[in-house]
Amino acid sequence: MQSDEIADRPDREHRPSPIDVHVGGRVRLRRTLMGMSQERLGEALGLTFQQVQKYERGVNRIGASRLFDLARVLDVPIGFFFDDMPDGVGGGASPGLPRRSVSGFADSQDGFEDDTLHRRETLELVRAYYRITDPAVRKRVFDLIKSLTPTE
Repeated sequence: MQSDEIADRPDREHRPSPIDVHVGGRVRLRRTLMGMSQERLGEALGLTFQQVQKYERGVNRIGASRLFDLARVLDVPIGFFFDDMPDGVGGGASPGLPRRSVSGFADSQDGFEDDTLHRRETLELVRAYYRITDPAVRKRVFDLIKSLTPTE
């Protein structure tokens, strides 16, 4: 590429892509839900915690092989990182095709606020739930919580 072409590039290339920011946010969400530090995730991937920070903020793009490694370490399918992507970011349907999540499952629930997954209360509740080691007790807690919610 010639130097005059580089000078004509728009400034937007210096800002993170909304897709990279979304994928990074999903990495952070899963890591936090698992109670894993950035340092521990970095060690599992052979990275520094600063590199993990850059991935989570969307500053550095996550390549295919790194995304595969992240999915393995965080114990999620690769599609997890693209789920719940807002329509304006790339989650919208292509013309003539029905809208689907990347993993192939049905649309997310209408009215579901993505903020719910990022609240400290939600994260603490999920962590506490998964610290219950007895599957029978965990199922009873799950059933209790479901019974306390209003019916639709």
